[in-house]
Amino acid sequence: MVFSCLEINAYSDDMVTDICTGDARGHLMPWKRATAEVTDHEIFIHKGIFEPLNELCEQAYDKGFNLSVCSGYRSFQRQANIWNDKLSGKKPVLDALGRPINIENLTEWEKIEAVLRWSALPGASRHHWGTDIDVYDSAAMPEDYELQLVHRETVGDGIFASMHEWLDARMDRQYGFYRPYESDNGGILPERWHLSFAPISKFYSDATTLTSLERRLCESGICLLDTVLQNLELIYKRFICVD
Repeated sequence: MVFSCLEINAYSDDMVTDICTGDARGHLMPWKRATAEVTDHEIFIHKGIFEPLNELCEQAYDKGFNLSVCSGYRSFQRQANIWNDKLSGKKPVLDALGRPINIENLTEWEKIEAVLRWSALPGASRHHWGTDIDVYDSAAMPEDYELQLVHRETVGDGIFASMHEWLDARMDRQYGFYRPYESDNGGILPERWHLSFAPISKFYSDATTLTSLERRLCESGICLLDTVLQNLELIYKRFICVD
């Protein structure tokens, strides 16, 4: 399948807004590897990244890596569930080193800030677009290994470090895949496993507006919504505008 970026321009304004906030699926297709022995199930990606992603996987396969996708498209509701589970204590909130922290005694804003360091605000996740994926090297994993998606897996003697070192030379912020969370700029912490296809994701990044995000959040009833809305402009500048 060949996808032209001109197809994006044919989308209505309402559809673009729905894609940005995780409320559309018409731009998606299932992800299935063309060359790998292992197929990722229940994962959807933007139609426009299928061919470049498959090419990247083939190149990795030739070097002995099985570049696998563990997360692609994520709906608003799924992101809201992650958000609510973390703020309600059902899922751990991690510090900068990936260690669980106790958020009970934090203020509402401090709780939100702690969650945002690792998890996107519902309606503002790059995974809503289908252009962004989380990857790992399944060839490097023992059968009993539990994927963690933490920094130490991707550097030094980490289990996926070799693949990420290979990826380092192939990141292209203008024409190909790149890491939007390459370094810590005070917002979302570095996520070397998070890849984004720049030619298409840039369009949705530019289309994600404070106004449409606020409108979608007001319909949602997510945890600590009032405090989120009171600080939304700060959140937008610090955690969402990364391009």
